Amino acid sequence: MLTSKLNLNLVERKAYKLHLWYSIIEGIIAGVLALNEFVFIKSLKGSNYQLGLLFQFSVVLYVLLIFFNEMLKRVKDKKKLLRYTAVITRVPLFLLLLFPHSIQGINGNSFYHIAFLAIFFVYFIAQSIVYPQINLFLKNAYRHDNFSKLYSYSTSMNKIIMLVTTLLYGMLLDIDNYAFTYVFPVVAILGIISIYLLSNIDYIETATEVIRTKFFKSVKESFKNIITILKKNKPYLHFEVGFMFYGFAFMISITVITIYFDKQLHLNYSSVAFYKNIYNIMAIAMIPFFGRLLGRIDPRKFAIITFTAIMLFILSISLTQFFPQYTLIFGIRLYYMMIPYLIFQAIYAATMSLLWSIGSAYFCKPEEAGDYQTVHLFLTGLRAVFAPTSGVIIYVLFGFFTTFMLACGSLIIAISLMVWSYRRDRVYIAK
Repeated sequence: MLTSKLNLNLVERKAYKLHLWYSIIEGIIAGVLALNEFVFIKSLKGSNYQLGLLFQFSVVLYVLLIFFNEMLKRVKDKKKLLRYTAVITRVPLFLLLLFPHSIQGINGNSFYHIAFLAIFFVYFIAQSIVYPQINLFLKNAYRHDNFSKLYSYSTSMNKIIMLVTTLLYGMLLDIDNYAFTYVFPVVAILGIISIYLLSNIDYIETATEVIRTKFFKSVKESFKNIITILKKNKPYLHFEVGFMFYGFAFMISITVITIYFDKQLHLNYSSVAFYKNIYNIMAIAMIPFFGRLLGRIDPRKFAIITFTAIMLFILSISLTQFFPQYTLIFGIRLYYMMIPYLIFQAIYAATMSLLWSIGSAYFCKPEEAGDYQTVHLFLTGLRAVFAPTSGVIIYVLFGFFTTFMLACGSLIIAISLMVWSYRRDRVYIAK
């Protein structure tokens, strides 16, 4: 067992067991959600702009983290809050059982498009509450030297389960394009169980978290706290500015890539699942290595690897327009130019799963991890307000290639900023 070499204490062992099972169940859920945008555009026949909104909902709610963070500080029983959140945000998935099981029942009826978007808007609200708590719970449960290693092991298991689920779900959708109507109610049950497991990680409230000021005054103070953190911690400021340029590139391209798979490459569900599985298989093998690497080097140097990888995979997929040659293997279209895409996507998936989740924790003390992750997620939501739909607008006006090249240009800026920042100030880790 990989953890046997880490000499874990009792608190770490219990936390890791719960974290591992949480990651396994979330891997099943992530495997289903991996095809969600493709389901919306291929089976539900949603519009391009609606597709942009679907992705936007998964991140734009982070803008509300200022309010959620103040609420979380005031709630003494965070475990109970997590459990209530699980039930409230997962139960609406059962409504998908009422959706038609044919294109005739959906075609021309935008009600189902709106209902689908509304259900997942509620679903993604949970992320604004759950994600900051993961860092807060684990940063307090894991010692600094074990933090990234244990996180990477759980993430690896999450990826393994996700790719198996994505493959099986993709095959099921090719058999029944409307299988999502009965798969998501199962996801609802699993989602409640996974968050319940997470809530059982031991966490003791500290006296500094008791706040007696009025709510909106506290929200105002939270905005000031964000500004203070970014002003005082220059390496972290540079890290987040780089993430803004990366995030813009990612968000304007990710929805357009889904459209590209359908309109330009004419892929079926099995083909999309195949591509996602191949790069995830490679990512799984890489995650433990990158987990150890993140524990040894500055997160900004680590970010250079991540940003370069996504730039190269976007460039690779864009070149399929000019080199459209492919071969058919068991009904799966394997484009030759998608081979480098798979390699760079694997590096990106392995590194970003770590950098996005725990990168900000390396710039602060353990008790500050929740606040720093809140800043990180808030800025993610801020760029999500405009970036996903902007990508669709750019694609509609100028086409696929221009959208992809704009994303690459933004990534070059992000990479350059990380190089400059690291050379300017190499002190970053607060143990």
